[in-house]
This record gives sequence, structure tokens and C-alpha cells, in this order.
Amino acid sequence: MNKKFVPAYLLTFVNVLGFSILMPILPFVVAHFGAPKWVYGFFITLYSSFQFIGAPILGKLSDQRGRKPILLISQAGTLLSWIIFLAALYLPNIPIWGVAIPIIIIAVSRIIDGITGGNTSVANAYVADITTRKEKSYIFGYLGGIAGLGMIVGPGLGGLAASTSLGYAGTLWVAIAVSVITLIAILFWLQESHQPAATYNKRDNFSFAGSFNVFAKISGTNPGSTIKLLFLLKLIFSTMMAFYIGTIALFLIDTFQFDEKELGLFMFVVGIFLSFNQAFLSKRVIKRFGEFNTLKIGLACSFVGLLSITLTDKLWLFIGCYYIMNLGLSLLFPTFNSLISIHANPEKQGEILGISESINSLAMALFPVLSAALYGFLEFRLYYVMCAMPLIGLLIAHLYGSKMITEELD
Repeated sequence: MNKKFVPAYLLTFVNVLGFSILMPILPFVVAHFGAPKWVYGFFITLYSSFQFIGAPILGKLSDQRGRKPILLISQAGTLLSWIIFLAALYLPNIPIWGVAIPIIIIAVSRIIDGITGGNTSVANAYVADITTRKEKSYIFGYLGGIAGLGMIVGPGLGGLAASTSLGYAGTLWVAIAVSVITLIAILFWLQESHQPAATYNKRDNFSFAGSFNVFAKISGTNPGSTIKLLFLLKLIFSTMMAFYIGTIALFLIDTFQFDEKELGLFMFVVGIFLSFNQAFLSKRVIKRFGEFNTLKIGLACSFVGLLSITLTDKLWLFIGCYYIMNLGLSLLFPTFNSLISIHANPEKQGEILGISESINSLAMALFPVLSAALYGFLEFRLYYVMCAMPLIGLLIAHLYGSKMITEELD
């Protein structure tokens, strides 16, 4: 393993772990303090909303100030969010304007974690800085595999830590320990990969209100037509993913009457698929077909998989159909980052990757709650709408993308 990538691997793992480690305990924490179930969804939305704001800001700052200082600041913010969350568990359960004090403080911690969780874009920019074009085609696949590993380890680790005598605090102490280790690794191990241009505008201030306007952010970076196309495809894909994340547990429970243990086991297996496909299989597909063709294959597999899982209630056949969809996701996650990093202006790579993360975070902030509500009316038929999204993306990529990518690489 190339040591220069280890800090990026660790950052990717910790960012995903920070999201997934809370999955088995957050609903119970919400119930413990007497809050309604929708507060659980609100916390997810809160995290994603502020990640949407933070990603391009951190990305642009890393272009101006360098990757390492921004990664240190953002990781310190994540550590602070865990400490605040831990402190909230010991506060009195007294309501203020009808909301328990611990719930308010946890909300603050999720805001801090979200806005500093945008360091994913900086980590991606760091990887883009230190990789050759050939390495870019597969290194993001490795990062995707590590993200999949975080999705496997996180829920199990969080649930196991919560089962100790420390209770929910055990999960938070584990998260704090992981964040401290990562902060130390960045401080002593990570070498600066980006030397900012001496001529950058030090008076270039950020507008908080402007942070919500993705279109203005894209226009401000003056991207080429290829980046605009990739952003459009990323928006379609991220919307599909947000609908998927907001409904898949409901769909599995309705189809197979899974209980909590069975659902957790299924998600564990899915995480293994995702990790293996991104870390190993995606590299071979990209090498064989190229990045852009791999993106189209991923969209096609996502369409076929989403459609086919609605056609059977036999678990063994369902798993086979689900694997097709999983393979599509595994090819798309690393390929988007690879293509964007290849075609982005090197001086604005952090900002452009930050916008890419913002597109994903915006979809995650808006659509999971909407998709869950629509599922209550449409049930499995909602998946017919969802599978139309990658199909539309595939048609756009086929009609407008291949020639454009080829011409830019020539």
C-alpha cells in the first residue's frame, strides 16, 4: 500500500464512520429524551444541510490556504461535535419552548459535524493533487471501498459500544477516540500537497446566503462544459440515492417482514458487496472500458437493479437483483470523483470537488423525508419513478457525454 494515500484513506473512513456509527443509537437517543420520531430524520437533514454549505467553502479555502490546515481545522470541528454530543447526554431533560435541552445541544453538534464533514471534498482534492491521471482512474475506487468498510464497521461498532455499561456514551467515546487518532495522523503524517498561488485574492469573502445557491457556485468557478455535464449527472444520481436511502429499509421490511436483527444483517452483507465492488471490481471495469463508459455502465446497472428488485419477493432472487443495483452504485461513486478531478481546473480542484459534495448533500438534505412520505402512498411503485432517474442520466450521458469527453482528452 502506498503510504502517501494513508491519510486520505483514514479521513474517508472516519468521515463515513462518523455518519454510520450513530445509525444504531440515534433513534433510541431521540426516544430517550422524549422527542417524536421525525426528530431522527431532522438530525439527518440537519447534518446533510450543513455539509452542503460547508463542502465548497472548505474546498475553496483549501485551494487558497493549502489542504493540510483546512483538514486539521475541519477534523478538530468534528472532534468538537462529538464532545458536545457526549455532554448533551448528561444534561437535564428540561424543555425549552417544548424541546428538551439535550435535543437542542445534539442538534448543535450535528450542525458542527455537518459543516466540518465537508472535509470529504478536501480529502478528495488532496488525493487528486498527489495522483497521476492513471492513478485517478482507480484510487477513488479504493476510497469507495474504504467508505463501504466504514458503512460495515460503523453500525456494528456503535451498537457494540452502546451495549457496554457506558450506554450511549460508549458510542460517543469510540467516535472521539477515532477522531483524535485521525487528527494526530493529519498533524504528523500528512504532507501538504497543494501550494496556493501567491496571487489569490485574500479579500475574497464567502457569503453565507450564497452558500445555498449551487448554480451561482458552479458559475463562479467558470467550469467547462464537461464539468457542467458531470454535475448534472451527479445531481440525477444523488437524487436517486436520496430517494433510495429514504425508502430502502421500509421496502425491505414490507417485502420480507424483516425485524431489526435481520435488517441489520442484510445491510451488513450489502456493505460487504459495496466495499468489495468499489475497492476491486471498479478498478478492473475502469481499466477495461474507461471512466466515462464505466459511468454509463453504472447508470445502466442502477436502472436494471432498481426495476428488478420490485419484481420478486423470493429472497435469494432478490439478492441477485440487488447485487446488480449495488454494482451500479459501486461503479458510479468512484467514477464521478475520478472524472471530476481529471477535468477540473487544478487551481480550483478543491472548490469544484466541494461543489460536487454539495450537490450530494443538497439531495440528502431535501429528498429522504420526501421519499419516505411518498412511499407511504405509492409503496413499491415509487421504485418505478426512481429507476427512471438513472435511465434519464444514461440517455443524457449517451447523447451528450461521450463525444464531449473524447474531444477534451484529445
